[in-house]
Amino acid sequence: MRDDTRRNMPLFSMGTVQKLTELTPRQVRYYEQQGLIRPARTNGNQRLFSFNDVDRLLHIKNLMEKGVNIAGVKEMLQKEEQKEGVVTEATPPQTVKKPEISEAELHKLLKRQLSELSARPNQSHLLRGELSRFFH
Repeated sequence: MRDDTRRNMPLFSMGTVQKLTELTPRQVRYYEQQGLIRPARTNGNQRLFSFNDVDRLLHIKNLMEKGVNIAGVKEMLQKEEQKEGVVTEATPPQTVKKPEISEAELHKLLKRQLSELSARPNQSHLLRGELSRFFH
């Protein structure tokens, strides 16, 4: 399982998040109403938070403690997401450019990069090692 998949799995209840972040349930619900977090919901409508949600709540809490108001927090989070290329409600999908590359082009690029690495004396073990089995 990939790390980003694990970090996005909804695992934590409101009580656990409250203990981890030292935020009140009211604060957490307010941040959700403001669109700053989007916890998953169970069939019974209980909120479930992921590691990323908890990290984001801690980041929001830190900004608020520094005196940033909710509008400033929203703006800062949007700018951070745009730098990372994350699509949010405030960032329309058409503004995020994804480079498209075919599998053959990717294979050529990786092969070229590996051959460049093999030209370096202290890096040549990569081609003779585990990665070389993919490029015959």
